[in-house]
Amino acid sequence: MAADHTRTAIITAAERLYAERGFADVTMRDIVAAADVNLAAVNYHFGSKDELIAELFVTRSLATNRERLRELKAAEEAGDGRADINAIFAALVGPTLRGCLGPEKQRSDAARFMIRASIESVPPIRKIKNREVDHLKRFAAAMRRSLPDQDPADIFWALHFALAMAHQTIRDSERLTRMSDGLCDLNDVQAITDRVVAVAVMALTGKPAKAPLKEPAKAKARA
Repeated sequence: MAADHTRTAIITAAERLYAERGFADVTMRDIVAAADVNLAAVNYHFGSKDELIAELFVTRSLATNRERLRELKAAEEAGDGRADINAIFAALVGPTLRGCLGPEKQRSDAARFMIRASIESVPPIRKIKNREVDHLKRFAAAMRRSLPDQDPADIFWALHFALAMAHQTIRDSERLTRMSDGLCDLNDVQAITDRVVAVAVMALTGKPAKAPLKEPAKAKARA
């Protein structure tokens, strides 16, 4: 139990410090002091700063990917094995956007850590992103089933562009707010998701995305 407590304290402290200050400006000694443990404990549990960053990123990414795949599965079940292309894109980008944007998420250490991971290209995170692509291949396969006549290369480009739009929105949300003088509402995460999906579908198919179905109560609450 003591070892579990120490490990949790290290992870919690590291995530908060990386979220606040970035990866380059946080040393192992900073983490040791914030977690109130000794350096040997960090080395024992994680081995190095890069391994600690990698574990934090993998832990947060797994949660996002599980949600993505859960939504993809639901979309495929609703379509008897052939999900609507709009639902596929929504499952791809929605969990990422919800995890990092919105008034509640932007204040959390987890969200700010993932925003840092999106902004700062550090080797351990870059290596994981380049290696872990199996869940994205499942999205590409679902897109091919949804649009069997589509050029396979276009499928992968569209998937890539949709992810890029989501991550760019997360990275530069403050700039977008200032540039639009607040006209672009970064707190309405569903509306952001709808816009990314609409552009992705249009780019892939040349047709406008279907209008999302919104519950009247939620629409009224946002108004």
